[in-house]
Amino acid sequence: MIEALLIAPVVVPLLGAGLLVAVPPRRWLHRVVALAAGATGGVTAAALLPSTLDGQVSTLAVGGWPPGFAIVFAADTFSALMLGVTSLVVIAALAIAAGTGDDTARFYAPLVLVLSAGVWGALLTADIFNFFVFVEVMLAPSYALFTLTGGRDRVSASAVYVTANLLASTILLAGIALLYGVTGTVNLGDLAGAAATGGGALAAGVILLALAVKAAVVPLHGWLPRSYPHAPPAVAVLFSGLLTKVGIYAIIRVYSVLFDGTPRLRWILMAVALLTLVLGVLGAIGERTVRGALSFDMVSQVGYILVGLALFTSSGLAAAIFFLIQYVLVKASLFGSAVAIEVAAGTGRLDRLGGLARREPLLAAAFMLGALSLAGVPPLSGFVAKLGVVTAALAEGDYLAGAVAVVTSLATLLVMLRIWSIAFWGEPPWHRADPGALRPTRARGPVVVPALALALPSIVFGVGAQPLLSAADSAAAGLLDLSTYIAAVAR
Repeated sequence: MIEALLIAPVVVPLLGAGLLVAVPPRRWLHRVVALAAGATGGVTAAALLPSTLDGQVSTLAVGGWPPGFAIVFAADTFSALMLGVTSLVVIAALAIAAGTGDDTARFYAPLVLVLSAGVWGALLTADIFNFFVFVEVMLAPSYALFTLTGGRDRVSASAVYVTANLLASTILLAGIALLYGVTGTVNLGDLAGAAATGGGALAAGVILLALAVKAAVVPLHGWLPRSYPHAPPAVAVLFSGLLTKVGIYAIIRVYSVLFDGTPRLRWILMAVALLTLVLGVLGAIGERTVRGALSFDMVSQVGYILVGLALFTSSGLAAAIFFLIQYVLVKASLFGSAVAIEVAAGTGRLDRLGGLARREPLLAAAFMLGALSLAGVPPLSGFVAKLGVVTAALAEGDYLAGAVAVVTSLATLLVMLRIWSIAFWGEPPWHRADPGALRPTRARGPVVVPALALALPSIVFGVGAQPLLSAADSAAAGLLDLSTYIAAVAR
């Protein structure tokens, strides 16, 4: 019975999108239907997670086609966790859009629902070609969402975003075609260990290259900080919590299944991880806008996840998964705070900001909570996540990775403190006789509250980390021992 729910996160948002396109444009109706459909992922995750924690894999073959052609959906602990947290981001982004007015566009809510269906389909599919299909379902509405409003700067940024993702999709499809030509299958269960052979290794390498672009891994990251700061406010929150995270999820899944965590690639993956950590945070230090700094830091934080994946030990994978789950919420919360800053001050430029802590205490609390968690300050979830990555690296004798992770965390703290000291603690710009200063307004509750709501789990997953740590351990065990996953999805 539970297996039948696997199709719901794809079907329900698509049906909701179709309904909203067909009915008259009533704003309240769009908001109610979008929030209800956006909660589908969370409801499904809540139903699936208890049955996956003991190592079970729930599967559903859709279409009634014979083995090899059936569309297979599968949920293990890893995909169920991702399903739950991404649903929270969708709901928060819809609430923020209501506060900023982004959702007044006729097709905003339907586009968000189609994007959500693509995200959740990509997380649940057990077929690598269908993964490509769902990624395109996810990206097509994102192109439209990027350009619903805005001027020349936004159009220029959207061109960078579209070009990078179309290129990555082309590479991904080429890799999948090559893999099918070598193995004769696209089912992940049948592809286990496929990269052990020469042709399979080349095809899987091409797929990882495409996914690295989508996840904004250094040196393939340049498109993200050139596009995300210019996206519509609520859309930036949605993108920050969903799109690159699907790429990271897929990298972990593909590396675990196709490469079986081969130690031959460890040094390459570790080198990329450390470069991503360092170059991302260095880019954030020099940024002059809040969203610009957060975008570069988004790149940097991916490095922690890749360190855990490169180690490919039980502790390393568990730390990477724990990091990813809490990071989805923290980064979306910080982008939500950035949106609230822009609403309250009329700009995100640091040289035009100041004094927000006194005027916007709720916003200040939301930003500070997210920023301290991102930097890894105890007792928040970011500290638990980064401690897990560093401990896993040191346990394997990789002292360089541990040292770089610690130094990057300190640099991230400096970036967050710089934003705080200027935007929240500094003197308001109109007090500095700044002719370009904008007079402040108030950040409305629908904009601030979702950002704070996304930041609060940082306390829960920090002080009470054990349940999520246990779930991450279960997810890591499933990636290290693929026998149950293969038996469930191979046809």
